[in-house]
Amino acid sequence: SFIHQSSNSLIRSAMKLQLHYWTTTTTIIIAFLSYSARSCRAFRPTAAFAAAAAASSSSYRQHSLSASSVSSSSSSSNKNTCLSSMTSSNTQLPPPMARRDETGVVWAGQLTAEQNPQNLARQSETSTEPLLDPPVAVSDPYGWMRDETRTNPEILTHLTAENAYTESLTSHLSGLRDTLYQEMVASIQETDYSLPRPKNDHQWVYYGRTFQGKSYTVHCRAPRSSSSSSSSSSTAIEWNKSPDTPILKGEQVILDVNALAKGKKYCATSAVKTSPSQELLAYSVDFVGGETCELHILNLATQEIVDHDPTLELSGEIVWGSNDSTIFYIRMDAAHRPYQVYKRTIGSSDDTADELLFEEPDELFWLGITKSLDGKYLFIESGSKETSEYHFLDLESKSAELQCIAPRVPKVLYEVEHRHGQWWIASNIGGTPNMRLLTAPAVANSQEQWRDVVVSVGDSDNETQLFDGSYTRCLDSIHCFNTHVVAEGREGGIPRIWIISLDNSDSDNNTNNKATKMEMLTFDEEAHDVGMHAHYEFNTDNIVVSYDSMITPPSSYAISLSDPSGERQVLKTRTVPGYDKSLYACDRTTVTSRDGTTEIPISMVYRKDVMEKHLAAEGQQPIHTHLYGYGSYGSCVEADFRATRLTLLNRGIVFCIAHVRGGGEMGRQWYEEPNGAKYMCKQNTFYDFVDVARWLIEEKKLTKPDLLSCEGRSAGGLLIGASINQAPELFRMAVLGVPFVDVVPTMIDASIPLTAVEWEEWGNPNEVKYHDYMMEYSPINNVNKEGAKYPACLLTGGLHDPRVQYWEPSKFAAELRYQQLKGNNDD
Repeated sequence: SFIHQSSNSLIRSAMKLQLHYWTTTTTIIIAFLSYSARSCRAFRPTAAFAAAAAASSSSYRQHSLSASSVSSSSSSSNKNTCLSSMTSSNTQLPPPMARRDETGVVWAGQLTAEQNPQNLARQSETSTEPLLDPPVAVSDPYGWMRDETRTNPEILTHLTAENAYTESLTSHLSGLRDTLYQEMVASIQETDYSLPRPKNDHQWVYYGRTFQGKSYTVHCRAPRSSSSSSSSSSTAIEWNKSPDTPILKGEQVILDVNALAKGKKYCATSAVKTSPSQELLAYSVDFVGGETCELHILNLATQEIVDHDPTLELSGEIVWGSNDSTIFYIRMDAAHRPYQVYKRTIGSSDDTADELLFEEPDELFWLGITKSLDGKYLFIESGSKETSEYHFLDLESKSAELQCIAPRVPKVLYEVEHRHGQWWIASNIGGTPNMRLLTAPAVANSQEQWRDVVVSVGDSDNETQLFDGSYTRCLDSIHCFNTHVVAEGREGGIPRIWIISLDNSDSDNNTNNKATKMEMLTFDEEAHDVGMHAHYEFNTDNIVVSYDSMITPPSSYAISLSDPSGERQVLKTRTVPGYDKSLYACDRTTVTSRDGTTEIPISMVYRKDVMEKHLAAEGQQPIHTHLYGYGSYGSCVEADFRATRLTLLNRGIVFCIAHVRGGGEMGRQWYEEPNGAKYMCKQNTFYDFVDVARWLIEEKKLTKPDLLSCEGRSAGGLLIGASINQAPELFRMAVLGVPFVDVVPTMIDASIPLTAVEWEEWGNPNEVKYHDYMMEYSPINNVNKEGAKYPACLLTGGLHDPRVQYWEPSKFAAELRYQQLKGNNDD
């Protein structure tokens, strides 16, 4: 999206300026918003968002999903306000020095009733690890910054001072920031549309439109007969790029989010879904920024809201039943954990009549809801980081009851789809490092009937498993269609898509586990990003995939299920004004880690002339390099295309991604113990990042510390915090976007959202097994106290962010400043 793409590089461009400006000082600046900064600590890595770079641009500040502006100027359409009003000034303010309470501590381990009056959990109910007893005090001199009400005057005054300091340090860059921003906007076709996609065998196709000067998507539909992306289509859309011209004949606006956001300080839609008849539209929307949504149901013919209870709060996930009278949604508990699934009858006056279908009592487990592509079943997934369980409800039977597909087993993960009376299952059952592909009859408690999907080898009677869960091939997701099954996963560290052909003459046999063949889609570029486009129809002859690379803009291709290697139809290619692919190049290579055996993949993109000049110079002249990383939750940072990155590349910066352990780029083994980066091997994430930085400087000789910057967001902010603690001398500047840096104090306290569920990610510092190890890398507890010179740092946060609390970057900034001054640095 425009929002996501813009935020990605605005801050990175600012970094070049900051590298230029802060040549002799260690500067810590921090920017806060009064709404959620949309961190993704528990889900997936996201792009860093603009703070200093966007400060002078009111049009950027309209994009509330990821903007982090230090200016209080508000746009006419989305008045996002910061904590204080500031104006540009040439006067540089002194850094805010937060009050330090040396007696402040948090207690890890077993507590008495007096020490734990709220009776908060100290570990999960299923944990067998001993708690620290007696408890251990963990220093927390800035613990006073935590205020759940967000109203404490001392704290708000301090955050306001942080924003003012950021503004004073960067105000002289406003002209150049504006230039960079305009360049980035020029590389994006703001007036555009998403690929129209058909839904549910009905007469409509659906798509979104964006318009220059407007902040939000306009959701549209058009009669299917005029669509270029129905399953039988073979012609491209012809559109003159005018905002006044419909994309397709008969275009209808079904939801204009710009109108929805009018007069609101914040607006983010979560789900936008049409009913089975496609006469109603259900959407969930957050007007606060805390990721708690309202539910609205709109009659598309009359544009009348036919169902809305202002007291009903939900997570944002919604699923229609088999007709227009039923919808399913999820509620959250006090810790912001999705834990209850409800069935609602449309038009009920209040939510007291809503039926509770399922409640998850275990605080390690979150709920999710989906519907099988054939529309037959509602699935309720209850999952922790290591264990999952699915329940299903037959939507075609009025008397059906919720049933379990397979009871949860510790350390066993599984996902389910449905096709012709069979469950199609991805699972690590049996302790495999990656997921296996299995089938079973679509019945309750089917675990004893799970069988690996196999294919015959040549003309022999020998059979081989399509996905055996080994290290070679990683299975991530399954898509079941009428005639074929499509699998997504990874091989060789690259995203892959496989089309599985089946003997459809035996479709009534719900015990059949044999495929006739499996074919992997191939592309010309070795390193690329590819994934399934949105699909809403079970009966289809083709699929649509999205493809891009670091130098190839995204394109959508229609691919025949029966002939995957045949001709591919290009349905849409993103227009990047002024882009000349021939000027750029990208590389994929590996760096040997300090253990001497692990090969860390890295992706680099650059201008060819910049690299040629670098290589031709005597001694290989070092050049500006920016290193990005994440490395948590098994999430992957792909080598994808970002138009706004061009502003950096065109100024001679090389952009690098370190695919460090903790992600899933090389399969689940890249994430899990014993050789990944989870629990007691988490520090492999930080070691890998530092090793890549050192390689860029010492072996690749691409750059030098004065020209190397680094960046990470959310859990990636943890990566940056731990890396600059470990090797501050390698970097000149660091960006920590909504960073998870208060690791041990946060993971001690189960009242903080995400804490309990993430004991299965980081470990629990209340327990003897994990405490000392987590204390070794928790960034705020390991700021160098020996006077080491740190890189200049920019930290961002959101006052109402429910995932990474605002006090984490605030406390870390205060600790960095204190230790730097204590180390007798003049700066």
